Amino acid sequence: MKTRAALKSNGIRLISTAMQRPIDVDLPHKLGRDEARRRLATNIHKLQDHIPGGASHVDSSWDGDRLNLNIHAMGQSVEAQIDVEDAKVHCRIQLPGMLSLFAAPIEAMLKAKGGDLLLEDKRD
Repeated sequence: MKTRAALKSNGIRLISTAMQRPIDVDLPHKLGRDEARRRLATNIHKLQDHIPGGASHVDSSWDGDRLNLNIHAMGQSVEAQIDVEDAKVHCRIQLPGMLSLFAAPIEAMLKAKGGDLLLEDKRD
């Protein structure tokens, strides 16, 4: 038999999981897979500057042509994957709990500015 605290804990976990909302955005490009991957690798450090409230840190790791991100901001941890393809970059962001309420404006910003932020080429 479960205690009341265990039931509350399980209930919170179920609500939290149910409130998660993924954002999927495709950013088309004409760079080719290798150049798009290079630019993402070069620019990913800029991501922290574009997160409302600021990010405490961003962890990133490559697995083939997938960039896995774990973004820590506003006391939350947000997981994201960026898949680099020949003609597009596919971004998937899993917003937890209360951050899912901001999914629409985050998706709109990513569609409007994502290509500029992630694929900008600043070679000097």
